[in-house]
Amino acid sequence: MSSNAKPTALILLNMGGPDSLDAVEPFLYNLFSDRELIQLPAGALLQKPFAKMISHFRAKKVVENYRTIGGKSPLLEWTRKQAEGIASRLDNVKPYVIMRYWHPFADDVLREIKQEGIEKAVVLSMYPHYTGATTGSSINDFRRAVGNVYPELEYHLIEEWYNWPPYLDSLANRVKEGIELFHDLLQNEVQILFSAHALPQKFIDRGDPYQTHVEVTAHEVMKRVGDHFGWRIAYQSRSGPVRWMTPGTEDVIKWLAMDDHRCLLMVPISFVSDHIETLEEIDIEYRELAAEAGFHHFHRAPSLNDNADFLNAMAALVKDRGGL
Repeated sequence: MSSNAKPTALILLNMGGPDSLDAVEPFLYNLFSDRELIQLPAGALLQKPFAKMISHFRAKKVVENYRTIGGKSPLLEWTRKQAEGIASRLDNVKPYVIMRYWHPFADDVLREIKQEGIEKAVVLSMYPHYTGATTGSSINDFRRAVGNVYPELEYHLIEEWYNWPPYLDSLANRVKEGIELFHDLLQNEVQILFSAHALPQKFIDRGDPYQTHVEVTAHEVMKRVGDHFGWRIAYQSRSGPVRWMTPGTEDVIKWLAMDDHRCLLMVPISFVSDHIETLEEIDIEYRELAAEAGFHHFHRAPSLNDNADFLNAMAALVKDRGGL
């Protein structure tokens, strides 16, 4: 390849998170305003007024949650490290990150790519399991921005990779590392709980493949870890007056404790880096719940973050499916 050849942009799509405590409320407003993610009951016309009200009342509690993990979301930092790590494993690729509900937004990043004269891109959703609520919304937002800012851009989309073998290998390695956190004499007693982010049940009922994707990932990971461990799948972050996917993570923790299990390893399965759901919800809230329920030993498997095997897996995926 000529050294003068224009690079291909590698664009990672993710949810985003507040970069300060002051950003929490506007971040929540952006999130609640998205009807692809949350359809508030009053209809499209009142979505934004309701989003403004809900984000205002939710912000006080959410601010405190972010305060406990350092005052901001680490999601952008991790996603940038992932983008840089993946790009460094490929030829003539330049990394970018687009977030859905907080900076950097799609329009701004696409303007930068256009100004730099880059003509081709591979767009990688950082949600392994497809759902219209997250992957679909991020991709639709990207397509809208391309149409507005840079319609000439040629791009390949990678929308799901829940069954990509190198990714499964990497996640299995994190589970094995989590098991090693328990004393040798306790490891055979460990119960493994895969915890994915919940969706409203209506998403699944309308044919969204998210739950199936999560189940395939968990089964394939356990083939690599060893099926002699007891394991379950549950769904976390359920809030608000809608019918959510079941079972809830809190419920399964209590059920396992009632069956006299005392060693619990939680595995965040729908998240590829640390953020509020791992650092606060699992590490603090669920740890406390598990102790109250009767678990004597609790650990969380390390997140994928910028582990070399994960970055290798994603670079291979981009090369395989990205038209490079």
